[in-house]
Amino acid sequence: MTSAEDRKPSTPAKGTLGALAVFFERRALVMLGLGFACGLPNLLIFDTLSAWLRDAGLSLEVIGFFSLATLAYSFKFLWAPLVDRAAIPGLTAWLGHRRSWMLVCQALIIAGLWLVAGGDPGGGLGAMALFAVFVGFSSATQDIVVDAWRIEAAPDEKQGAMAAAYQWGYRISMIVAGAAPLVLAEAFSWNFSYAAMACLMAIGVAAVLAAPREAAHAVRPIHAEGAPARPALEIPEWIARLALFALGALILGSGLAGNAGLLASALGAVGQGGAGERLAAAWTAKPWGVFLQVAGVAAGGLVIVLAARPAPGVRTRPGIYLAAALGDPLKDFFARHHRTAGLILALICLYRLSDFVLNIMNPFYLDLGFSKTEIAEVRKVFGVVMSMAGVFAGGYAVARLGLMRALLVGAFAGPLSNLVFAWLAVQGPQLWALFVAIGVDNIASGFAGTCLIAYMSSLTSEGFTATQYALFSSLYSLPGKLLASQSGRIVEATAASAQAGGPAAALTGLFAATPPQAFAEAVAKSGVPAAALGAGYVAFFFYSAAIGAIGILLAFLVAMRQAGTDPAPDASEPA
Repeated sequence: MTSAEDRKPSTPAKGTLGALAVFFERRALVMLGLGFACGLPNLLIFDTLSAWLRDAGLSLEVIGFFSLATLAYSFKFLWAPLVDRAAIPGLTAWLGHRRSWMLVCQALIIAGLWLVAGGDPGGGLGAMALFAVFVGFSSATQDIVVDAWRIEAAPDEKQGAMAAAYQWGYRISMIVAGAAPLVLAEAFSWNFSYAAMACLMAIGVAAVLAAPREAAHAVRPIHAEGAPARPALEIPEWIARLALFALGALILGSGLAGNAGLLASALGAVGQGGAGERLAAAWTAKPWGVFLQVAGVAAGGLVIVLAARPAPGVRTRPGIYLAAALGDPLKDFFARHHRTAGLILALICLYRLSDFVLNIMNPFYLDLGFSKTEIAEVRKVFGVVMSMAGVFAGGYAVARLGLMRALLVGAFAGPLSNLVFAWLAVQGPQLWALFVAIGVDNIASGFAGTCLIAYMSSLTSEGFTATQYALFSSLYSLPGKLLASQSGRIVEATAASAQAGGPAAALTGLFAATPPQAFAEAVAKSGVPAAALGAGYVAFFFYSAAIGAIGILLAFLVAMRQAGTDPAPDASEPA
């Protein structure tokens, strides 16, 4: 097993062939299968299941409630310490710590999908909901352990290729899970369709068995010396702490997922149904509901801290164990990175800020005059191909240039690629221009995302890999959610300013030669002239690129602080 200390410094590959060879190593090929196994259950319960439920005649409200089955993905870091510390009896000695956990998770996912396949939405909706939640929890746990295995199985310079292989497998499985069940359901039945999908999880099982054997897993000790075992007192304390922990997890997960459905149901169970409905409505209200979601994350985190905090002046085993399991990974991170730790966390949260604010792209394409079919074909087919190409480029860059250099390139690529949409706005509904814009943006996004995954992977340490990475991956999008809530308001306010002759009016001249059908249908909805609306979009895309400067600055600051840990490639080697 490879610890954070063992993985550094990152050594770039020797030449182009050396960088490409990383993708064909056994570990990367195994990662392809594991990525497939991670993506398959996610889409089956989050998206495809809704088609089955609708086909059975259920209301959209009920179908929407099923999206809560994936809530476990939002706060999976809370039980990641268990994955780091607990061994699987029998299997761990045979397969090793990570592979034994993966195999158990996959067995549970297969069982859960098989139970879903045997369900009937018409007569057993409650049971199907429980099975879907079970699959969601098992799949989120599989994600935790697969990430941990990926990080521990390869050094830093190969993390880009490992992340690329994972994302390829994940995207392939999402295509399969989005299309194959519908075809099978049409030809046979939904029950047969989900049973077939359960069988496809065998790809993940094969990947686990084909994975290289792990080194011995080190479990960080928890020092409970001086706290005598008192079962009669500890059992009630465990119950109280875990109940408080579950409440905090519910609040925090609802904030991260942007869905307060379970909170509303919990309030309804105690006779506060009206309050629950108002909370759920406020939670998703536009544009200010996102601030309530972030407040929920903060409040839930505070409750979890209280649940894990040792009682003042009293050393009890439950308090010691919970505080160590959740607190030690954070203490370790700050102890290793010292004054750079805050900058690193800021970089993780803000690195892809310019991508997160692009949450109004479908309205933009429609306003510009593209048809829904054109948008679907270019975004969902061509866009996926370009995204996979960007993922490959990111993995190659990490292997060839080194981690920090690739991260810096990605910091520029993401924001600068947003400017292509300002160009697209001026071109109007030209299909070739849509291909160019989506191609450029998806390549840049795939590149930057792969570099960030590789970087976050390099920050973990032995014994805390699962917990630390799960925490990074759960929290890195929070600032983006806040700013993204204002994207539509920025476009509309800038368009109104342009119409009134404000500073944005200077941009309206860009649309003198734009085809007349551009923004034509959107004029009635927005209440401003086409050129003013176009100016609003152009200004927004420049704004989205400008805020990326924060990530660029942070990337440079972190790179300078960590100078010397990512050596330059050998100039004598051929490119």
